[in-house]
Amino acid sequence: MGSWIDLTAEDGHRLAAYHAPAQGRRRGGLVVLQEIFGVNAHMRDVADGFAAEGYEAIVPSVFDRAERAVDLGYGDADVAKGRDLRTRFPWDLTVLDMKSAAGRLARAGRVGAVGYCWGGSLAWLCATRVGVHAAVGYYGGQIVPYMRERPRCPVMLHFGEKDSGIPLSDVEAIRKAQPDVAIHLYPAGHGFNVPERSAHDAASARLARERTIDFFRRHVG
Repeated sequence: MGSWIDLTAEDGHRLAAYHAPAQGRRRGGLVVLQEIFGVNAHMRDVADGFAAEGYEAIVPSVFDRAERAVDLGYGDADVAKGRDLRTRFPWDLTVLDMKSAAGRLARAGRVGAVGYCWGGSLAWLCATRVGVHAAVGYYGGQIVPYMRERPRCPVMLHFGEKDSGIPLSDVEAIRKAQPDVAIHLYPAGHGFNVPERSAHDAASARLARERTIDFFRRHVG
């Protein structure tokens, strides 16, 4: 459904991005933010799914600052490589990459952001630093260090009660620091939205997506 495009960040860095045009009437734009596995088949499917709902979606390849065309699976070696890639550049540069995607989408109206795993934490920074109209984060494990930054838009966060990487104490800390943020818990583990992962929980994924779509309907279009 989609195709690859190029984006240019404010510092001149050029990065690839997967672009899924909206089907039917365009409701708005969404910056879709990757897990540590790159812009792989799952992330492209996620973008295509939002496009089917009327949202023009762009998935910026934020790993391009370290390695281009990253497309990983979910095995132990893939996890190790993804975690290593994530450390090779500062978060501030990733913010520039997200801004480039949001700017491309803003030419045609309101823009939201949605991210998964590492991208769930990036979605939080989209809300606090980029200037989107709404942001949704799925199991973002690195929100806590930035949880006192003030969101500039409505935010919704999804977490799994059985997530071994994100303790419920972190979720409660975020809730306490940001009482206006909508936080939902599911009887699932990390990565519950990904059909290819052992932690996939179809019921939780379906409910989280319904809430996410409703959230974007209200705040993006």
